This record gives sequence, structure tokens and C-alpha cells, in this order.
Amino acid sequence: MRMVPLPTANTEIVQFFRKWLETFAGYVREVDYASARPLFHPEVLAFGTHNDVIPGLDQWVSTQWDNVWPKTADFRFVLEQTSVLASPDGAMATVIAPWTSTGYHPDGSAFPRPGRATMVFSKTADGWLCVHSHMSLNRGVPQVSHANRPVKAR
Repeated sequence: MRMVPLPTANTEIVQFFRKWLETFAGYVREVDYASARPLFHPEVLAFGTHNDVIPGLDQWVSTQWDNVWPKTADFRFVLEQTSVLASPDGAMATVIAPWTSTGYHPDGSAFPRPGRATMVFSKTADGWLCVHSHMSLNRGVPQVSHANRPVKAR
């Protein structure tokens, strides 16, 4: 049986999503929910450290973003290890990306907090929207971080 190759995205789509990842990571570092919201479908389905299936952006913000973004620092995607797949019709894309961040123990000491993400995007008339996100920590990384950074904008 002949193996069909993965539907790897073209250079233009890969570059778009690398920029998207950098933009989103900047909003996480700034704890700027208001700027990040338009990147996601309002009914996004998400998985995360603190919940299983999270239906909708508002619930995702209150149960996941509030428990992570203000409590960590230095969030970045590892762009050189990121893969982007796209449907042949250009309507859907999947981004697979490792990420790094800094977590904090209760005594304030820092620890590396790496993880990985899979995000599914749908192309609309207005551009790409993330319709599913699954971000999780690597094995052995402490689940809780204790920083207390302010939210810039909700």
C-alpha cells in the first residue's frame, strides 16, 4: 500500500501561522485576554491543564487562561519545531507546536514549564480562526504555578 504524505502547508500558510503563534504568545506574556480573543472562534472547543473539554471562549478564559497566564511568564512557541498541516482545499489547518514558559514555586523560585500545543483552524471570510486548542504540559512538569501577574485587559 502506498503511503500518502501528510498534507503539509505551503510556505505562505506556514509563515502566517508562525506569525500567529508569535502574536498569540505575546498576548499570553502580556496577560492580554482582550487582544487574544479575536484569534479564536467564540465557540472554540479547548482542552487544557485544568479542564477536559471546555466549550466556548468565555469558559476557556475563566477556567484556563485565568489559571495559567497570570501565574506564569516568558511564554513562547518553539517555531523551529512547529509543524503546520493544511487541507488541500485550504479551509482547515492544524498547527502542532512545542512551547516554553516559566513557572513559579510557592516560594517564588522559578522552574522551566515546557509543553505542547495542537490547534485546529478554520478559514472564514474574515481569515483564520482557531476552533480547537489543546495545550498541555510535558510529563513531570508541576501543574501549578504561583506567580500573580495582573491581567492587562479582559
